[in-house]
Amino acid sequence: MKVKDMAGVVEKIAPLGLAQNWDNVGLLVGNPERRIQNVLLTIDVTKAVVAEARALKTDLILSYHPVIWDGLKRVLADGPTQVVYELIRSNIAVFSIHTALDAAVGGVNDGLAEMLGIVDARPLGDYVEYSPQENYKLVVFVPVDALDKVANAVFAAGAGAMGNYRDCGFGTDGTGTFLPLEGAHPAIGKRGRREAVHEMRFETIVPAEKLDAVVDAMKQAHPYEMPAFDILRLFGYGSRFGLGRIGPLGKPVKVGKLIEQVKKQTGAKAVGLVGDSKRLVRTAAVCAGTCGTILHTVIANGADLYLTGELKHHEALAAQEAGLTCLCLSHTVSERFILKKLARQLKDRVKPVTVTISKKDADPFTWKNI
Repeated sequence: MKVKDMAGVVEKIAPLGLAQNWDNVGLLVGNPERRIQNVLLTIDVTKAVVAEARALKTDLILSYHPVIWDGLKRVLADGPTQVVYELIRSNIAVFSIHTALDAAVGGVNDGLAEMLGIVDARPLGDYVEYSPQENYKLVVFVPVDALDKVANAVFAAGAGAMGNYRDCGFGTDGTGTFLPLEGAHPAIGKRGRREAVHEMRFETIVPAEKLDAVVDAMKQAHPYEMPAFDILRLFGYGSRFGLGRIGPLGKPVKVGKLIEQVKKQTGAKAVGLVGDSKRLVRTAAVCAGTCGTILHTVIANGADLYLTGELKHHEALAAQEAGLTCLCLSHTVSERFILKKLARQLKDRVKPVTVTISKKDADPFTWKNI
């Protein structure tokens, strides 16, 4: 298996199209053609993690947070680019997934929602334009007597499939006009004379991967030397992808019980609490990491509880004033639990490759009672 093959597997779990536009995801360091045997999972790529990767003879680090955030003008052996330098020197590739995994079905935020017992969870905001199946609509204008030939050609090339149906299309009657100029070889009419032809506007759906073949088939079957056609990109409207989750609990639960559930499943040593600690929670929201701006959406939707990684001071005050109870786990603790699930998913898909969770990756904070 090569780096690029592993990237394809990861994108089945967390499609990069789900990432926020400010994020930096995908293969950030390394050669996509390099063969790999050992993969290390981590939240952050630190000096300790790179040293661990070398000791384990890791070929690829799959990180949650990007190892490179902004454009680099130089990569040096010390200073802020030291980790990137060591990765390159050690020939260790890095693939980062971050907000793609946050928004993915079964990803970080779905995991937090499940911990609280949220049912029918829906995204909170920061929506992205993404469709699991990228489709296009082909619209072509065809003389009536050539419609069957063109339609059959594009269907045979892969167009017109919708669920358990095939050869799906639609036609609208109309009139097409054109004036062949010098050098034209019109199938209908003569050069220098404007023609009006009884035509059909024929349209059908085409999967992205078959678009080129369908267009080629249409051109070959079409009687005109220059057929008029449009290609329109379609977006799925049935599913909306974004950050955070919100929804009702399967049954009302006291805050204290929810804290116990979350600590058990995330390994959190402490929880920052804002608001009423004894309330009965009926509706809850979650957002891993730092999701302060989404807080206002949570308040507007009337949630009782908000589980997140961290809040700024003024955000915590806003929650308190709105009567919203918040639980803050610390940034990476709200995300780290997902690595075990991700490891299981990868092991099922890439059995020849060894997948290991980093033991050196850790929350930079040490939580103590004082």
